[in-house]
Amino acid sequence: MTRSKSSQRWLKEHFADPFVKKAQAEGLRSRAAYKLEELLERDRLLKPGMVVVDLGAAPGGWSQLARRQLGDGGRVIAVDLLDMPPIAGVEFLHGDFREAESLSKLDAMLAGQAVDLVLSDMAPNMSGVGVTDQIRAMHLAELALDFVDGHLKSGGAFLIKLFMGTGFDDYVRQLRVRFGRVVIRKPEASRKRSAEVYALATAKREGPMT
Repeated sequence: MTRSKSSQRWLKEHFADPFVKKAQAEGLRSRAAYKLEELLERDRLLKPGMVVVDLGAAPGGWSQLARRQLGDGGRVIAVDLLDMPPIAGVEFLHGDFREAESLSKLDAMLAGQAVDLVLSDMAPNMSGVGVTDQIRAMHLAELALDFVDGHLKSGGAFLIKLFMGTGFDDYVRQLRVRFGRVVIRKPEASRKRSAEVYALATAKREGPMT
C-alpha cells in the first residue's frame, strides 16, 4: 500500500521532530508529555499526595509523566475510549467518557475522594469538516467541565486542550466563573499549525456553579 504525499510528509516530520526523539530516548509514550511537562513546571501544579484524573489519556504520556512527578504517593486515574497498555502506579478505566456507564465506574473508583487536578487532552476523531469537528470537541470540553463541577475540590486545578473556534470564548468565560485564575497557553511542544491551545484554570471557587 502506497502512502499519500501528505501522509509521507507527516511521517517524515514526525520522526524528525525533536520532541518525538526526546520521548523515545526518555521512555515516554508520546511527545504530548512535553506539553504537560512545560505547563506543570511553569505553574507547579503537581504536589505529593495529589489525586489526578487524566481524561483522554491514551497512549499514556500525560499519566506517565504525572505518575513520575508524584512519586510513590497520590493517585493517577487515566480514562480513555482507546485501550492503553498498563503503567505502573496508574489506574486505568477503559471506557467512553461520553457514556453514563463510564462516569459511574469513575465515580466508583474515586469512592467520594475529591480530585486535586483534572487533565483533559480529549479530542474527537477528526472528520476534516471544521464545523463538525469543533462541535464535537466543544461537547467533550463541556463534559470535562461537568466532571470538574462535581469532583474537583475547592482550590483545585483544571488543564484542558481546546481548539480555537465556535464556542471557545464562551467556554473560557465559563471557566472564569468557576476559577480564580484562567490562562491560555500554547506549549512549545504543540505543533505551530495546530489550532489547539491549553486552558489552565486554577483556584477553583467554592459554592454551587452556575
